[in-house]
Amino acid sequence: MPVATQDQKKLSAAELMDEMNADVGKLHAWIRTQANAPAQRAWFADTSEATGELAKGRVAANQMKMQAHRWRWREIYPFLSKIGEIARSADIKPIETTDRQGILLTNPGLGGRLQVTNSIRCAIAIYNPGDIAPAHVHSPNASRTILSDKGGYTNVEGERCECRRGDIVFTPNGTWHDHGNEDSEPMIWIDMLDWPLMEYLDCVWVDQNYVDANRGNAKSQPAIHSDGHSTRMYGHGGLKPVFTSNQRGWGNNAMPHVHFKGVDIRQALHDLRGENGDPFEGIKMQFTNPVTAGPVFATLDYCCQLLRPGEELLMKRETCSTFIVVMEGQGFTEIGGKRFDWEKNDIMAVPNFQWRRHVNTGTSDAVLYTVSDAAVLRAIGQYRSQGKNTDGTVSQIVQ
Repeated sequence: MPVATQDQKKLSAAELMDEMNADVGKLHAWIRTQANAPAQRAWFADTSEATGELAKGRVAANQMKMQAHRWRWREIYPFLSKIGEIARSADIKPIETTDRQGILLTNPGLGGRLQVTNSIRCAIAIYNPGDIAPAHVHSPNASRTILSDKGGYTNVEGERCECRRGDIVFTPNGTWHDHGNEDSEPMIWIDMLDWPLMEYLDCVWVDQNYVDANRGNAKSQPAIHSDGHSTRMYGHGGLKPVFTSNQRGWGNNAMPHVHFKGVDIRQALHDLRGENGDPFEGIKMQFTNPVTAGPVFATLDYCCQLLRPGEELLMKRETCSTFIVVMEGQGFTEIGGKRFDWEKNDIMAVPNFQWRRHVNTGTSDAVLYTVSDAAVLRAIGQYRSQGKNTDGTVSQIVQ
């Protein structure tokens, strides 16, 4: 009888254990027959463009890796426009049955899940004149980035925010908020939420039973504070009001500065365009919580950055994944060795660990808004970043 080779013995053992797993599975358990196999190489040891490989078999059952991707506005907008047309002609508007009208973006690497990164959900919403999304509150943190010239309004805990292009409205977890469009044209904005992370933690809840003591159940909140209230309260760097509570909603250290206006963001970037900037990021600024001095949310980090005409940034990679929307300008971004050209309103997803750089190919300034999960990674001690210098050497970036 031929002697079994070592490989055959290993294979036989694995096969026998797999046969046992048919019964063990009934106990909601699994006998390990595979080694762990991460979907990416160690970021600190690998300077190539490699992004790793998914495992096989049981280890790979729930293993997914987001991919670098670009959503072109000129391809998405016709569908948004069509949704708006359908809603205007429908007997029952979609917003009355789904509370939303728009398109959810899905990352090609995440198996159809409703998310652009492992921790971020993104939807592009269109509201026709007269549309109202009823008051609601939820555990995920969220924001609206306004793309149309006029962007309707969002009421956050009684502060009515009149929106215009470039504005960002934050709705921290535990804050009641409602939306509507009282303008004469449809409005479009980007919804961003840390929904996938909350879902993973089994911490997603939504309440739409808003009750006004004077009106009973109501679709929208009364406007207690006029437009610009939180900017007047918190829009003076380094100064925090102490004559009133800074608490918003039910959340812990909830962001009280809920409305950043696009004109102010653009002006802040423009005022700094004469500075040298960062070789990996250009002129970049972080939105911060004026109470904690940290990121706006404990889970998500929001930034804006400006690239001057012809500016070419150096390669950088981070342990966070990042969402990018182009607010102004044109250029391209290299992500993991692939080139993605972009223009106004285009959207990109940058996976963690992948080298990327931005280049402004236009004749005017380019402005990018970014959202990443760097905040939660910093909180658990897992945020790191590296840069490639002009001589090709890799350096650790300490911030």
